[in-house]
Amino acid sequence: MLVLGIETTCDETAASVVERKGDGSGRILSNVVRSQTEEHARFGGVVPEIAARAHVDLLDGIIDRAMKDAGVGYEQLSAVAAAAGPGLIGGVIVGLTTAKAIAMVHNTPLVAVNHLEAHALTPRLTCALAFPYCLFLASGGHTQIVAVAGVGNYVRLGTTVDDAMGEAFDKVAKMLGLPYPGGPQVERAANGGDPARFAFPRPMIGRADANFSLSGLKTAVRNEASRLTPLEAKDISDLCASFQAAVLESTADRLSVGLKLFEEIFGPPRALVAAGGVAANRAIRGALQDVAAKAETTLIIPPPKLCTDNGAMIAWAGAERLALGMVDTMDAAPRARWLLDANASVPPGYANSRAGF
Repeated sequence: MLVLGIETTCDETAASVVERKGDGSGRILSNVVRSQTEEHARFGGVVPEIAARAHVDLLDGIIDRAMKDAGVGYEQLSAVAAAAGPGLIGGVIVGLTTAKAIAMVHNTPLVAVNHLEAHALTPRLTCALAFPYCLFLASGGHTQIVAVAGVGNYVRLGTTVDDAMGEAFDKVAKMLGLPYPGGPQVERAANGGDPARFAFPRPMIGRADANFSLSGLKTAVRNEASRLTPLEAKDISDLCASFQAAVLESTADRLSVGLKLFEEIFGPPRALVAAGGVAANRAIRGALQDVAAKAETTLIIPPPKLCTDNGAMIAWAGAERLALGMVDTMDAAPRARWLLDANASVPPGYANSRAGF
C-alpha cells in the first residue's frame, strides 16, 4: 500500500509517500521537510500564528514535490494520513484540512494520526521490530516513557511534570544568550565546558515512579547565570556542560525505572527506542546506550531525519493503522492536546505545559 503523510503540528511543513509491503516492512519513496527556523529565529521561539501562515503558504508545494519525488499519482494512493494533533492548533488545522480535501477529491481513505503515535511507530519503518518495546520520546513538547504494545495500544509509564526536555534545553539557551534553536547550541557549548564546575540538582533521582522534572534544574542554571553576570564564554560553556550532565544523569535514572516498570507489566522489552529531536543529541544517545546495555536490551534510534518531525513518520503510522482497518471519517477533528494513552492520568502542571499538547 502507498500512503501520503502530512505533518504540520509545529514549525516543520512536511509531506512524504511511504510504501508498506505485504510482509509489514516499509520503504520511504519521498520525504520532503521545510523547516521554519528562519521565520521564528528572531523571536527566539516558535510563534504559532507565523507557523500556521507558513504552513498555508508552503504545504501545497511540498505535497506536490513529495508526490513527484515518489513518482506516484494520487489515484495510486491507498490512503492519505495527516497529523491531527497534538500540536499548535492552527498548523494542525491546515494539514488535516488539506488531507481531507485530497481524500474527498480522490475518494481515498483518510487516517487522522496522533503525532505521538507516529513517533512511537517510526522504528518499525526502519527495522524489523516486533511489539512490545519501550519508547523514550523527548522533544520540545514531550518527554515520556511509553510501552508500545501494539498499534493503538500504548501505556504511559512516565512523563514530565513540568518542562519537556527539549523545552528546557531551549530555555537554558535563551537565558544564556545562545541563538535559536537552542538545543543544538547548548550541546555545542557543552562540548568545550566543565561538567563538574556547577553542582546542579539531579531531579527525581531515586523515585519509584518514572516521571521527569526539569523546571528546578532550569531555575538552578538561571540562578548561577545571574550570579556570574556578565557571563564570559567559559562560563557559558561550563553552565551548558553542567546542565547537560545533570540531564543525562537524571534521564538515565528515570529510564532505568521506566524499563523496570515495563518488564513488570510486559516482560523484557524487545528494545529501548528513542525518538524526538532530543534523540539527536550525541551525549544523550551515549547515555541511552548505557541504560540499554544495563537493562540487557537493544537501543534503537531512527536516523536523525526521522527523529525530528517529518511526513514519513505520519505516512507510516497511517499505513500501520490502515493495515488493521483503522480509518477515519471526514468528521475527524484537529486536536491541540491528544494523549497517546487515553487512560493515563495527567500529573499536576502537565496540562498547562507544552508537554500537554
